[in-house]
Amino acid sequence: MEMNPQMRAPVYEALEKLKKRRMVPFDVPGHKRGRGNPELVELLGEKCVSLDVNSMKPLDNLCHPVSVIKEAEELAAEAFGADHAFFMVGGTTSAVQSMVLSVCRAGDRIILPRNVHKSVINALVLCGAVPVYVNPQVDNRLGISLGMEITEVERAILEHPGAVAVLVNNPTYYGICSDLRSIVRLAHEHEMLVLVDEAHGTHFYFGEGLPVNAMEAGADMASISMHKSGGSLTQSSLLLTGENVNWEYVSQIINLTQTTSASYLLMSSLDISRRNLALRGRESFRRVAEMAEYARAEINAIGGYYAYGKDMVNGGSIYDFDVTKLSVYTRDIGLAGIEVYDLLRDEYDIQIELGDIANILAYISIGDRIQDIERLVGALSDIKRLYSKYPAQMLNTEYMNPTVLVSPQTAFYSEKKCMPIRETVGKICGEFVMCYPPGIPILAPGEMITQEILEYILYAKEKGCSMQGTEDPSVEHLNVLVDDRQVWKG
Repeated sequence: MEMNPQMRAPVYEALEKLKKRRMVPFDVPGHKRGRGNPELVELLGEKCVSLDVNSMKPLDNLCHPVSVIKEAEELAAEAFGADHAFFMVGGTTSAVQSMVLSVCRAGDRIILPRNVHKSVINALVLCGAVPVYVNPQVDNRLGISLGMEITEVERAILEHPGAVAVLVNNPTYYGICSDLRSIVRLAHEHEMLVLVDEAHGTHFYFGEGLPVNAMEAGADMASISMHKSGGSLTQSSLLLTGENVNWEYVSQIINLTQTTSASYLLMSSLDISRRNLALRGRESFRRVAEMAEYARAEINAIGGYYAYGKDMVNGGSIYDFDVTKLSVYTRDIGLAGIEVYDLLRDEYDIQIELGDIANILAYISIGDRIQDIERLVGALSDIKRLYSKYPAQMLNTEYMNPTVLVSPQTAFYSEKKCMPIRETVGKICGEFVMCYPPGIPILAPGEMITQEILEYILYAKEKGCSMQGTEDPSVEHLNVLVDDRQVWKG
């Protein structure tokens, strides 16, 4: 019987073979399989440190793969239904930026929702492309932004026929999906490429009954966080390309910024995880979906919390929902999501993924067990009993339609002055302000600072959100443009 090629893991196999040869290392890394750094061996174990090796002929080279890495990438492409797959060792940030830099040049327009991860807007700062935002609808109760409405995408395409691409984040952090197939069809009719930030959707390629994945929907490129739901080591990701894309050119773009010393720990983890998902993913993600659905039912039974799911689907702004995401609205018990997040960690030793102003998100994956879910449900029940307050009027949204006055690149490199944050209303922001996670900018360079946005930032700070992006670590000051008369006419 012929062996299923997906049972192979070429990078991992090459490392095993190398280990057996007991090579004498006169190359980097300088710890020499750990001998030069015993504390590191104690921390990580001899096996791990001995696999932290340099690119060499038997192990191939990520910058220009010709043997084992090439084979491993081909197996990944086959498993994900892509034309080509790239191993990325700079996280999904590097995959997202490579997508944008591959299709956009200075001055090009790209259509995208504003609730994108900061890596997308960072890519615009790097290449000088200009964003055309499709402002997503917001669920005012939950305070989260929803998917891209197809009518809004069409309007943006008709208003900007010269745009080069449409970027979609699918699913969002909270599990909301757009109508990807229709967006792809529409964009392709107008000769635009479709890029999908699929950081939170690795499992779409292997699960059953989950929303459509980017490659199946016909997208041109997709960024996949294998380390999120796919089981690989943190910072390892994949970039997938479809048949309309010249992958050789994409590899040159990747090499503009990607390290020439790619970690074999990260690459072998991608290889092994891909094999694992190809062979067992369907069964694993069925279990994950069942656990999440069970948790949703139990949390909703507590009362006061709202764990949302497929009941949200409306065929438009919420075209589909990723049931593996356990997103819970907490405001009806009078607590901000970030407050519940802090209580779970400090009082119950439970670390969840995210707390924002109104919601928490527990990430459920192939590594979870039902007893962990029970513990989470028990803790939430406790928190309601011990800490709930009268739900006073609380600020409400993770997203506000920004007014973009200057392109991100122009603003980022403009002359700026530092001002106390409370005095910046009416100015143009020169840097990013965001809560991390989710890493969606509240303000990006080039956007107008309004009273509403300012209040939101101060409220998020007061509630204990981790604020990032500003030069001032305490976010008491903001950098604003000195000359805000040079407003860019988009």
